[in-house]
Amino acid sequence: MRFSKLLSLLPLVMVTAACSGGDGSTSSETPVPTIGISTIPPTVAPASTVPPTTVLATTTTIPEVVFPLTGVPVNGSATAARPALVAKIDNAPGAIPQTGFNAADLVYEEIVNDGITRFAMVFQSTDSDPIGPCRSGRIQDVNLFGSLNGPLFVWSGGNISVTNAIASSDLVNMGPNFAPVYFRSNVHTAPHNLYTKTADIWALAPPESQAPAQQFVYRDAAEAVAGAPSAGVHIQLDNYEVDWTWNAGTGLYERMQEGKVHKDAGTDSVVTTNNVVVLAMVYKNAGSPEAQSVGTGEAFVFTGGNYVHGTWTRADRLLPFTLTDDSGATIELTPGRTFIELPRVDKTTPAA
Repeated sequence: MRFSKLLSLLPLVMVTAACSGGDGSTSSETPVPTIGISTIPPTVAPASTVPPTTVLATTTTIPEVVFPLTGVPVNGSATAARPALVAKIDNAPGAIPQTGFNAADLVYEEIVNDGITRFAMVFQSTDSDPIGPCRSGRIQDVNLFGSLNGPLFVWSGGNISVTNAIASSDLVNMGPNFAPVYFRSNVHTAPHNLYTKTADIWALAPPESQAPAQQFVYRDAAEAVAGAPSAGVHIQLDNYEVDWTWNAGTGLYERMQEGKVHKDAGTDSVVTTNNVVVLAMVYKNAGSPEAQSVGTGEAFVFTGGNYVHGTWTRADRLLPFTLTDDSGATIELTPGRTFIELPRVDKTTPAA
């Protein structure tokens, strides 16, 4: 079994225009520029000596080291030591298409104000230059990303409550006032046009930053995919309808939003992923929806063309989600990228 099942690897004043309507927060604006066994043969001894002895020498298998957020072998890559980088990405109509989906190790989709959603693209093994549009954070982000070991938090800002929550958390504030490496793009109009580059953010990471812990358990390539065949899943995230469809030819799930193909502007191709993990959330309304990501709930996992139903459990914000199937066995993902959907309870419909 792959070693990754046992190892957790190596271990704003804010910027944008007043975030109202789809943003649900208010912040001041700062100008941003546009642009392996062997046997030793016995020794022949005189008849009077002790019979020859066979000595067994065992070989030691070196564990395979994998990237903590994908389960893919590191193969000596220096990026394995980097901290996680969490970028809050706009999903208002004026922000589509976004850039960075198909480069991110993990992508979370959470419900925010006005019935829309926002993404958190999590990078560690790869880069995306640029990423965006970047948008404001939410208080729910503090708990949701606590298991990433002090990630670099890329965002446009937030109201005073959110700003104070981020400032007092273990998320490393990499907003424009702390990392002056953002720019405005002419692809979209403000406030949906704030971008940055992962390389520029990582260059400003504190020297004490550490790599994130492994977030999921991955199966070996030789292992059969658990579950039953499924064409994908339909999810209702408040006003947004999201569909993921399994493409057996590519071995990837493809995303549609509101009945339209959702594209990654960085690659001009459909948004894809190796795994879709749907975690049903209870949301509390505290001015803005807040997903209760510590506790337990229903889980729907889509991997390798199969569907596994189960439960997510998380005892503390500093711990990753634990995924178990209905028999209590650990759910294993396919090594690669994972998209984590956070709908409300009873809003997930697996396809046959």
